[in-house]
Amino acid sequence: MEIAGLLRYIKHAGIRNTVWLTADVHYCAAHYYDPGKAVFMDFDPFWEFVAGPLNAGAFGPNGLDNTFGPQVMFQKYPPRANASPLEGFQFFGQVDIDSRSRDLTVALKDIDGATVFSKRLHAASDWRGNDD
Repeated sequence: MEIAGLLRYIKHAGIRNTVWLTADVHYCAAHYYDPGKAVFMDFDPFWEFVAGPLNAGAFGPNGLDNTFGPQVMFQKYPPRANASPLEGFQFFGQVDIDSRSRDLTVALKDIDGATVFSKRLHAASDWRGNDD
């Protein structure tokens, strides 16, 4: 429950709008974590963006645990496990922060650099899943 302790600390310390960037996985995804849908509820909502692999066999995710109320907002993975990098299921992420608005945009991209998913999170918002 180390993650629960960390998430509780972030909430009670008043740290807002955290984003988790995850790699070393073999698929591409965006998850929104909602305490209203979670078993453990003492945290503020947050986003997780998953990108990988850059050059390894690709396969889909395991089932998600509901401890922190994850919602799959986007996923892309091959139809069969351990797909060759030549099959095109290689992904990477790009994060941009607008210097004026401080909005954060995450783009998940395929091996050719085409955006397969993008999410703009507004700095002044509470990031409750409604920003575009």
